[in-house]
Amino acid sequence: MHRLLAQALALLAALLVLSPAAAQLRVEITGVGSDQFPVSVATFRRDGEIPQPVDEIVRADLQRSGRFRLIDAGAAPLPETAAVSLTDFRGRGADALVVGSASRLADGRFDLRFRLYDTVKQTQLDALSYVSSAAELRLNAHRIADRIFEKLTGERGVFATRIAYVVQLAKNSFELQIADSDGANAQPALRSREPIMSPSWSADGSKLAYVSFESGKPVVYAHTITTGQRRVVANFLGSNSAPAWAPDGSKLAVVLTRDGLSQIYSINADGSSLKRLTRSAGIDTEPVFSPDGKFVYFTSDRGGGPQIYRMNADGSGVARVTFGGDYNVTPRISPDGRLLAYVGRRGGRFQVHTLDLATNQETALTDTALDESPSFAPNGRMLLYATEVGRRGILASVSVDGRVKARLSGPSGDVREPAWGPFIK
Repeated sequence: MHRLLAQALALLAALLVLSPAAAQLRVEITGVGSDQFPVSVATFRRDGEIPQPVDEIVRADLQRSGRFRLIDAGAAPLPETAAVSLTDFRGRGADALVVGSASRLADGRFDLRFRLYDTVKQTQLDALSYVSSAAELRLNAHRIADRIFEKLTGERGVFATRIAYVVQLAKNSFELQIADSDGANAQPALRSREPIMSPSWSADGSKLAYVSFESGKPVVYAHTITTGQRRVVANFLGSNSAPAWAPDGSKLAVVLTRDGLSQIYSINADGSSLKRLTRSAGIDTEPVFSPDGKFVYFTSDRGGGPQIYRMNADGSGVARVTFGGDYNVTPRISPDGRLLAYVGRRGGRFQVHTLDLATNQETALTDTALDESPSFAPNGRMLLYATEVGRRGILASVSVDGRVKARLSGPSGDVREPAWGPFIK
């Protein structure tokens, strides 16, 4: 049976043996948008030793989005304070120009500046400066890319967000890692000799819930990112799995087998006030709250095969949502509540699909065959998911129209269970 069905319905993912993984992910663009905006990012002027290549990070962010076509600005730096010939860059085919500088200050911090110009209208669109520690240089480079993205597309960028995922480093060595959205700057949040599964971000980005087998059985924990403090949320008789935060952070939906088959419960974030939400003769699993907290979407085989259902947050009003194909699992809702993402089996291939909840229009987004765990970017424009290429697990991303694709992988690693974090406040 395909790994996704085993994980979704029977928690058999804990038995998988994965390949050794590297801590750093590598990005490979495998698809681009059909209508790209031409932009030139000039080399930033550097004053002193700058530990991060800010301009290179900005270029990589814009390119990875698939929304931009980078126009060569030449190797010579164009300082943020200099008057530049916008007409010249317009002649090269760039509709926008980014210039900037990075300078080391006397106290060891860095002054980071940039300006964004519209070469067509010959006007300045944006300008900002950051006083940054060395540790925050990469984050501030992502923030610059976010501002450029928003000014040129009208949509909020997600380069300064974070992703979480699970890596198996050896047969008995697992890590839950948190990295920048481009896979860089990976840091372990948890190390364990036993499997870790199903990371789920709280809406404010301060906590991760996940399943750990460190006690010899699946137990749900809530983990505070900044302090590393953990709290057991669900450790009942049998299996405790598939945590999902409510939007207000007060409670989670979890899947328990304490009363027999896997059923969905709600529980307060401190582990109190357990309430059973589903009562079916099948297996109910993989709950996720709608952005407004009014509904819970989940996977169930109550109709004979795994499909996605929706219920009110109190467990009432259960209704089937997916009808295309005989296998649809792992529901995720876009931040605006418009799209449902899931993994569907079509022609023996397990691929990421979306369903427009207003029109019931289903769209297949991926061209791989063993996809798992889709997760929306916080602006709703991209999906992160796990897949296999060359019998090795990698992370990949795809735009909601299916046109922009990228892959994130380690040199010899095998990574799973991605979750895209919220906007950083």
